[in-house]
Amino acid sequence: MAVQNLIVKVQKRNRALVRFDADHIRRAIFRAAESIGGFRSDFLPGINEQIFQTHNTDQSLATFLADVAVVCLNSDPHHLISNFPPTIETIQDEVLHALRSYGFQNTADAFECYRWGRHWLREGALTPAQFVANGFPVDRMWRTLEENRRLGVDTVARLNETVRSGRIKAVIEESLAAYEASLDEAAKKIMARLGVVDPLRMIWISGPSSSGKTTTTMKLTQRLEKEGLKFLMLNLDDYFWSLVEHPTDWLNDRNYETPEALDFQLLNQHLRALLNGETIEKPVYSFKEGRRVATKPVKLGRDQVLLLDCLHGFYPPITEGISSALQFRLFLETQNMLYEGDGSALRLTHFTDVRLIRRMLRDTHHRNHSALRTILHWHYVREGELFSILPLMGLADHVINSGFPFDLPALKPFFAGDKSLLPPPEALAEYGGFLDARIRFERVRALLKSVEGFTPGQVADSQFIPGDAVIREFIGGSTIKIPHNE
Repeated sequence: MAVQNLIVKVQKRNRALVRFDADHIRRAIFRAAESIGGFRSDFLPGINEQIFQTHNTDQSLATFLADVAVVCLNSDPHHLISNFPPTIETIQDEVLHALRSYGFQNTADAFECYRWGRHWLREGALTPAQFVANGFPVDRMWRTLEENRRLGVDTVARLNETVRSGRIKAVIEESLAAYEASLDEAAKKIMARLGVVDPLRMIWISGPSSSGKTTTTMKLTQRLEKEGLKFLMLNLDDYFWSLVEHPTDWLNDRNYETPEALDFQLLNQHLRALLNGETIEKPVYSFKEGRRVATKPVKLGRDQVLLLDCLHGFYPPITEGISSALQFRLFLETQNMLYEGDGSALRLTHFTDVRLIRRMLRDTHHRNHSALRTILHWHYVREGELFSILPLMGLADHVINSGFPFDLPALKPFFAGDKSLLPPPEALAEYGGFLDARIRFERVRALLKSVEGFTPGQVADSQFIPGDAVIREFIGGSTIKIPHNE
């Protein structure tokens, strides 16, 4: 379907005006889809199946979606004035709007991660070798899939059979051993950085929401303290802006998932002061009052290393002016690879959905937030990840996979039966136009329904799932103190 386009020019990032070519949009959308194996992963019955029926090739789908973006751009009369055309950033915003409006969520994520990765590359925050394109580390993902295949848990069907047969205990032990070995490797890398000319002064543990940063931080600290290291842990939640500076949206929700939710200018100033041996007046934030209520003097000892657990720990403005030689960056992600059903459709489950399920459970038990509220808020979580977390993972000195084959069976009992925390479908009726929430809800519900869960007794048994396992941070029973669960 041809669309009318009246836009003549586009403004480049250097403000130069060049001829507008809609084919650039089509090619960018096609490349984003191609990077994740094509548009087929975005096929959603009841949402965009008619589009797939009309456009039966990826090239045709890319043309249709590019046309939608062009229509959106033409709807703004300012864009039709040749000397005040849309900018590159405006065009990219409309591409994302077009993709998400029709349920092409995976393609949109790939496009957005690539977009911001290129941004950080232009800013000099990344080298070409650190650029992670669409945010999916293919080599690591396929190594995980091969390991799951060896363990017999690479498909939902095989995972279910492993749970039913009782063989899952061996899988739990092997996957936890691999995680512990990766932690050991991280500790060795850190120790190797201590005896150099510019000794290590800061350790960042970063990763997206509910990736297990707290448990990992505590376990890594234990290892390093045995080697004689001493730490100063800085609670970065104290750098949140006051509640009144976080405006609510149409859902009466606030976006705490962006790095701008923190006063990162003050944080950067304080980090540099601490490294210079100065005493800072660290803010003390009251979540009950929604504001900073006091300050506390803090100084980094000569024999101490700063330890920082932060969603946006790799965000360049936070560490501006601080040499990378003084920092060690550890990155976490729940990259457990699992095919839907028996694997014949070659459709992978979304490992990011495991984090959503983890957070639903944590928010319900420890934040007094319903699972519905978490689902409605998750678009903010994902937006923050695609801007300042996933595109920057290439900065990591070490990456740990904090996703496990037994996560879903361990989480299932909390989302099954009469006491299920998952909201009923009718709970989303009030938000009928919120496509992002609907897609995530239906996908998570189908995934949980397909998985064979552990029994409540198995979940509670620390001999079955060890008390220091990452999943204990969410299902309870952790033998590690979890500050945000207190």
